[in-house]
Amino acid sequence: MRVPRSPRRTPGARRRRRIRIPRPALVLLACLPGLAAVLVLALCANGVGHLSGTTPRVPAAARPATLRHTAPQPRIVPRSAWLDALSRHAQPPPRYDDKVVAVFVHHTDSPNGYDCADAPRIIRYLYAGQTGVRDWDDIGYNFLVDRCGTIYEGRAGGVGRAVTGAHTQGFNHRTAGIAAIGTFTAGMVVPKAMTDAIAALAAWKLGLADVDPRTEAHLVSSNSLSRYAAGTSATLPALAGHKDGYMTSCPGAALLARLPEVRVAAARLQGR
Repeated sequence: MRVPRSPRRTPGARRRRRIRIPRPALVLLACLPGLAAVLVLALCANGVGHLSGTTPRVPAAARPATLRHTAPQPRIVPRSAWLDALSRHAQPPPRYDDKVVAVFVHHTDSPNGYDCADAPRIIRYLYAGQTGVRDWDDIGYNFLVDRCGTIYEGRAGGVGRAVTGAHTQGFNHRTAGIAAIGTFTAGMVVPKAMTDAIAALAAWKLGLADVDPRTEAHLVSSNSLSRYAAGTSATLPALAGHKDGYMTSCPGAALLARLPEVRVAAARLQGR
């Protein structure tokens, strides 16, 4: 009688042998579906990503916020367009703050029926009055806007920097002054081109510090001639009227009434 030969094992046969799971272990796994699901999810979330050579994604809440609410810089006509060598007043170097957290809107209290081509001459006249009659070192406003919506650089120092102005008694630090060329008391018409330009300028300037034009700014009064005693902390609109910080009717009732919509427009330009 032939004795049956043992089956020949090929190389690697041992590695292909099935690993049999004991029946008690299968029963245990069947009774714990929640644990199995957790293990599968853990493999999908961690193991698969690492095995494929990818980096695990960081939750959005843990990633640093890099996006800021900014707005593009509008076109700004430089000082050289209105200040010639004969009119220039000797002045010290400009002074700066760390940033601009609020904007004050003014009116120049000058006639409204001007031709926009005459705006440089009007600004030069304002400059002469402030540096001559008032003996200031420069024009006080950081920017001026004419009725056609053209924006002019006012005070020297660089439009993109936080230049300390001389526009709002007690609150010239960390603020910018925007003057609307004209008189905008009650009943006067405020040109839309002018308010649109003010909104664009405020959106850009406040956006450099990621300030929402619809919110409030916390400022410290530096002069008791303002509405607040020197050293007093004041909470004012981030886009304010001159009268919010100083006892005056400026920027006029008509322009003051338009500021709420200017704030909304500026915030929209920042992508808010």
